[in-house]
This record gives sequence, C-alpha cells and structure tokens, in this order.
Amino acid sequence: MIHRESRKIAFCGVMAGVATVVLLLGGIIPAATYCCPILAMIVLLPVFSEFGSGPAWTAYTAVSILALLLVPDKETAAVYVFFGGYPMIRPSLGRIRFRAARIAGKLLYCNTSILLLYTVLIKLFALEAVVRDYRGTSPVFLAVLLLLGNAVFFMLDAALGRMDLLWRTKLRKLFFHRN
Repeated sequence: MIHRESRKIAFCGVMAGVATVVLLLGGIIPAATYCCPILAMIVLLPVFSEFGSGPAWTAYTAVSILALLLVPDKETAAVYVFFGGYPMIRPSLGRIRFRAARIAGKLLYCNTSILLLYTVLIKLFALEAVVRDYRGTSPVFLAVLLLLGNAVFFMLDAALGRMDLLWRTKLRKLFFHRN
C-alpha cells in the first residue's frame, strides 16, 4: 500500500513538472501559445488514466498555479487554466447517450471556456497584447476564429481519445512494468 501511494505521488509530481516545463516553452516560442497547453493536457492524461480524477485534478491545479506564477506568456497560462481540466471532464461528456447531445455538450464547454477566457484576459487582467490583437478586428473574422477554435477543440478531443488508448495499450508498460 505504501509503495503504491509513493509511486502515485512520484508519478503525479513528475508529470506535473513535465507539464509545467511544456507550458514554459509556450512563453519562449511565440507560435506555441495554444500548442503548449494542449501538450500539457496530454502529459497529464496518464495521471487521470492511471490514478483517477482526484490525483488528476490535483496535478491540474498544481500546474495551473505554477503556470500562472511562472509562465511569461499569461495567455498561454490562461489557456491551460481554462482548458486543462478537459481530459477529466471528457469521459463524463462521452457518456451522454445521444450523439447530438454529446456534441452539443462539448461545444457548450468549448465556447463557454473561450468566452470566459478572453473576457477574463481582456476585462479583468487587461492584457495589453491581447487587447491590441483584437482591437479593430472585424466581427466576421472573430466569428471565423471561433469556428476554427471549435474545429481545433474537436481535433483535441479526438487526439485525447487516441492518446488515452495509446497509453492504456502500449505506453503504460514502459512506466509501470511488473517484475
């Protein structure tokens, strides 16, 4: 029992550290504002798959706090804070019986997160770079960006499903082999 708990704590800590480093790269590479939070989500996927929602939410919270404190690009950190919990919410949305309702639930999650994210960044934190990017932007262009964001979200959803399957079938053996 003690061996299992120490293994869980160590694994969760290492994966949270890797996710934080991935987010730090988002501040170094300008084009990685959205890529690094997605990669950080994928890094924490094995924590959820292996140990359940409690340790996964704890790791997500730790990475979120560290990202807000350490990541130089606050938009990257905020994208992770608003979307990083999706791998833990995804199975609940996947259990919705009707396909149309399942898709509507995912769209509701995505669009609500986007709206809250940019409302917080623009109104509450008044991040000048974000305000400058969207000032004077056509509403049609913003609508197209929102549609593209939804498309990327569904690609993320598919990628999380495949990465979870890859973890459970192949990669788990590399980390947790039995003697």
